[in-house]
Amino acid sequence: MEAVLAHLRKLIERGDYPVGAKLPSEASLSREFEVSRSVIREALRGLQALGMTESKTGKGTFVTATGPADNPTFGPYSARDLIEVRRHVEIPVAGYAALRRSQDDLDLLAHLVERMDAETDNTAWVALDSLFHISIAQASGNPVFGKVIEEIRDALARQSAFLNQLGDRRRQSNAEHRAIVTAIESGSEPEAVAAMTAHLTHVEATLTSIVNGDQ
Repeated sequence: MEAVLAHLRKLIERGDYPVGAKLPSEASLSREFEVSRSVIREALRGLQALGMTESKTGKGTFVTATGPADNPTFGPYSARDLIEVRRHVEIPVAGYAALRRSQDDLDLLAHLVERMDAETDNTAWVALDSLFHISIAQASGNPVFGKVIEEIRDALARQSAFLNQLGDRRRQSNAEHRAIVTAIESGSEPEAVAAMTAHLTHVEATLTSIVNGDQ
């Protein structure tokens, strides 16, 4: 998928497919690259998230820009929207979770990081990732935080899949998740806040790297 997306991105950036041009169909690209249509579909979603194409139902995929947008979109929200909200919600939430978590909360978080470490399917891992962040919000003891994360759950999942596919984030995310759980388990608000801050900082850095073409 990464190779297909990188190749299509290069073709668009050098003008082989100018703005307004229609990309070949999924079937044609599948034959050209000798990969399944699901791989092509994921690559096209990556281009769309980068802001370089638009998919029109029943018509195909059309080029909208010759380079990636500074602010990729994931569903109805932009990457910048998500990062701003996550910094203002998930960082203090981690601190509250460290102070208020129950043993059941800790057991669930430990179970989730174990499953993520062992998971090989990207779709399943993304679902676990979303559940992990929701579970931290629930461990804060404030149900409003859980509702906020639930509201952006789909966008977070899209962003997570995007980062894993183009930024190879899974292994590092697993390590960062473990650090967050360790800090929450310790009961230290400052440590939990620092661990979540580090996680979100790495998420933002990877997004920037992908947009700049470094990945």
